Amino acid sequence: MENGNQSQVTTLYIRQLQEYGIAALVYYSIVLPIGLLVNITALWVFSCTTKKRTTITVYMMNVALLDLMFLLFVPFRIFYYAKQLWPFGDVFCRIMGAITVFYPSVTLWLLAFISADRYMAIVQPKHIKELKNISKAVTACFGIWIMTIVTTTPLLFIYEDPDKELNFTTCFKLFDIVHLKQNRILNFARLIFFFLIPLVIMIGCYTIIIYSLISGRTSRLKPKAKKKSIRIMVTLILQVLVCFVPFHVCFLLIMILEQQEHYIAWAKVSTFLMNLSTCLDVILYYIVSKQFQARVISVIWYRNYLRSVRRKSTRGGSVRSLSNVNSEMV
Repeated sequence: MENGNQSQVTTLYIRQLQEYGIAALVYYSIVLPIGLLVNITALWVFSCTTKKRTTITVYMMNVALLDLMFLLFVPFRIFYYAKQLWPFGDVFCRIMGAITVFYPSVTLWLLAFISADRYMAIVQPKHIKELKNISKAVTACFGIWIMTIVTTTPLLFIYEDPDKELNFTTCFKLFDIVHLKQNRILNFARLIFFFLIPLVIMIGCYTIIIYSLISGRTSRLKPKAKKKSIRIMVTLILQVLVCFVPFHVCFLLIMILEQQEHYIAWAKVSTFLMNLSTCLDVILYYIVSKQFQARVISVIWYRNYLRSVRRKSTRGGSVRSLSNVNSEMV
């Protein structure tokens, strides 16, 4: 009877794959170039152009690196939705499923580290020296990467894919992660440690910061600066709630309920929202890091300057060399 139910779920999944294939293809084709541009720029800014590194730059570099790693697998998703079959075999399919779980687990902890960093900087300024302790930030990032790899690796081995008779024409379904009910303890532990705890830390830190700003405890900030800071933190919280909460709620419902076929569409949409984080992290980079702001603005201003110089040169009937333009910039 269970095999019959699973067969029904698989048939429904294939039908929805055909229905949503074009939308998914367009979606990932947009996410991939935008995500690559945003995160390559961020990694360049934080690793190559930042002279004085702090804990926040270490966390930002890890977020950008994680996004880029995840985006490297997106072309396989594009191929999958374009051809509507999976020709890369069972092992790589399981790796894709594991990456789907690995990415939000590390991301949420990195965002929790960033929120704790901002809490120390704003609410506990007497500990400001800790924000320059790069070794602790590196250790924290290294630890969460290793811990996530160790807890995600079993996903490659602990279940038999019920779609074997289909020659793996379907892949990285959310259900691939929770096929066997005996994995429930591991899945619950993962939800608590890699979702609930970092989410509580992040919301708790930002809530305390917002309360401190409203109550006037951080008197060094002007009213306009306080309002801007509150908008920033609310934006970051909304980004996490939109991108990661639906995915984990769907994960939980699929794991504890029997009627999995009711959540196939939700699983697709929630996975799309989670992948959107690779593009929306530009909000995080821009509003938290002054270095990122300065570099992006300088690039935009420099391009606008070049355009204005070229227009003036054209009107004057002379074309100046790039070296002359650079000398004027200096």
